[in-house]
Amino acid sequence: MVPTAHLLAFLAAAFVIIVIPGPSVLFTIGRALSLGRRAALLTVIGNGVGSAVPLIAVALGLGAIVAASAIALTIVKLAGAGYLIYLGIHAFRDRKSLAAAFGTRVDPVANGRVFTQGVVVGMTNPKTIVFFAAVLPQFADPNTPMLSLQLLVLGAMFILIGFVSDGAWALLAGTVRTWFTKSPKRLEAVGGAGGVLIIGVGATLAASGAKS
Repeated sequence: MVPTAHLLAFLAAAFVIIVIPGPSVLFTIGRALSLGRRAALLTVIGNGVGSAVPLIAVALGLGAIVAASAIALTIVKLAGAGYLIYLGIHAFRDRKSLAAAFGTRVDPVANGRVFTQGVVVGMTNPKTIVFFAAVLPQFADPNTPMLSLQLLVLGAMFILIGFVSDGAWALLAGTVRTWFTKSPKRLEAVGGAGGVLIIGVGATLAASGAKS
């Protein structure tokens, strides 16, 4: 369905784009530092699910409209940046409760909230949107009637690579966080650091160019 040469070139491009830390990676690290490994992995899953939304939009022909419109892309970018800053402030304000909350059972509602936040970040990640809208179509064969299916398959591979990469970051950051749990002061510090990191990601995203 997808020419082998196109597939290999796409995988190489996707790998380069994904391994360069962007909003989703830094957000995942921030969640790992603030809430731990489990929340970070839920964030990774939610992010992947959210990334499927712009993928489907591109397959249906809507992604090109967003990519071509500076206003539309800026709105999406600012929405994602604002949401990240909100989550970062929330994490920073709650940093003192991490020591008391550590080791307690996380209820399904909290898990669902973390997952949903990951979905929102994945849906509004400009790097993913631009890649799907501007880069992804270049690797599909426009002469086939199965163009939309090609885009979906290639996009699914991109998301899968992202799962593996972001999951590795989540596990690494969660492991480092374990050392801090031995001291309430350390845990409070790492919780605040995670919040500041997320705020920084949102601020950087808001200040970046339309094609960032």
